[in-house]
Amino acid sequence: MSDNPVFARIRQDITENPVVLYMKGTPIFPQCGFSSTVVQILSRVGVKFKGIDILTDPSLREGIKSFSDWPTIPQLYVQGEFVGGCDIVREMFESGELQTLLSEKGLVAA
Repeated sequence: MSDNPVFARIRQDITENPVVLYMKGTPIFPQCGFSSTVVQILSRVGVKFKGIDILTDPSLREGIKSFSDWPTIPQLYVQGEFVGGCDIVREMFESGELQTLLSEKGLVAA
């Protein structure tokens, strides 16, 4: 990829944590409805995740969009792979695909 220090930080975050949500706000206090929706979905399926607040770091806020080539926040990563934003996560949850993915990765009980 690049030797961009923000990319290095993102790679470290998504390597060290099985499930990472780049979001506006925190899991306890989301700062936008889309971030709140994804937090609720992840909580509902019972997966532990690390929430990273992009509002506290403007370079991360822009860097995550370039890293994933995805223009919006939130962004969900599972075992280092970009899954999607709010609409994709919601659709995957409603179809059962998210639960299957997390189960296959050993992150939630089947």
